[in-house]
Amino acid sequence: MALSVRSKPYIIPEYSLTGDLLSYLTCGLQYRYQNKGTLPPAMPIQLWFGDFIHGVMEEAFIRWNEQDWKDFPWDWETQIRDIELEVDKRMRSRGLQPPANLFCPFKAGDENQGLCPDSNHPHKLAASIRAEAAINTWGPHLFPLIDDSEVKLKGIRNMPHYAKGRSRSNYYGITGIIDVLSSVKLEEASDRNLIIRYLHNNPAFQYKLENLKKPEYEIIVDYKGMKRPPVNSPSWRHHGWQVLTYSWLRDMQPESSKVLVGILFYLNELSLFKEDLEELKKDVEDAQTDVKPYARDLENILQWNPHSKPPEISDSLKKLRSIRIIPVEYDNQRKSLTEFDSVVADIEESIIKEVKGCGIQSSWKINPEKRTCDACDFKTFCKDNAARRRFPTVP
Repeated sequence: MALSVRSKPYIIPEYSLTGDLLSYLTCGLQYRYQNKGTLPPAMPIQLWFGDFIHGVMEEAFIRWNEQDWKDFPWDWETQIRDIELEVDKRMRSRGLQPPANLFCPFKAGDENQGLCPDSNHPHKLAASIRAEAAINTWGPHLFPLIDDSEVKLKGIRNMPHYAKGRSRSNYYGITGIIDVLSSVKLEEASDRNLIIRYLHNNPAFQYKLENLKKPEYEIIVDYKGMKRPPVNSPSWRHHGWQVLTYSWLRDMQPESSKVLVGILFYLNELSLFKEDLEELKKDVEDAQTDVKPYARDLENILQWNPHSKPPEISDSLKKLRSIRIIPVEYDNQRKSLTEFDSVVADIEESIIKEVKGCGIQSSWKINPEKRTCDACDFKTFCKDNAARRRFPTVP
């Protein structure tokens, strides 16, 4: 009796827009160790804060929606602090510990000082300052507009450069998570809603709205735990690709309406610290920002000395720099998908090279960018000479 041979499992590789696309573009080798090798970073400042601020905004919306928490501003100690601790607990269960001096993990009365200035907990450290600013600045305007939160997106595309026997699969999956604003919610909103005013002042949105064939439409929203990047930076382009790919995924869902624009919130703009202010000043001096300060704001920023106290920046400029509206056009959407295909092709090529025995460092590309290398755990044995200039130190 002849026994059939079990066929090889058919697996479609799956890539997320933030966990894979943006991580790989930051540095391919770092992506390999952290995402594919599941080696958690020792100093996960950007990863931790990005997840933290997403979790805080989502939990804040749920409590606003389900409880009698409609009035703003919210008090940090009696309302926001409980949200922070809940999000921190979830993140710890996934192995994400808060970086030192960024977040106070202790409740009032806890005698363990930890890395806080003293044992008089809780302390409103950098993460809490930014969480409070994000909720109290955008919560009153954003929460009433959200029709559906934490919408999971999933789609499938042809594997770029597919070759039978040399590719892992002839398809790959894309995943993402967004908040959705519907036309119904936008029409019901007050004229005092700041997001509505920004949309009405955006020529691209107005043009698309006037030429809409059906009254139903949607806007997708995502949060970034960072300052607004300069327009000449890779991050600026990558965030645009991300939102446009989100719009394509959303358009494929049966219950969705046409996506007119995407909105990104750069939440660190609401509370800039020294390093952020230095970068902002440079962006202004080099004319590399699309939201330029004027009058008193411009004077304060240009005359600011990093050794002095932070300059006064108006709330209107902070809010304007915190929001980015990205029109969804067919051509731009196709371009973003092509770029995503290109990144997936690079990742798949690196995986196949490693499987064939080329070695990790020979298979994966590196991006020796100073900020990335400074915070990288793998710089002491990286093949890039610039990254290896730092030697291990005793903890």
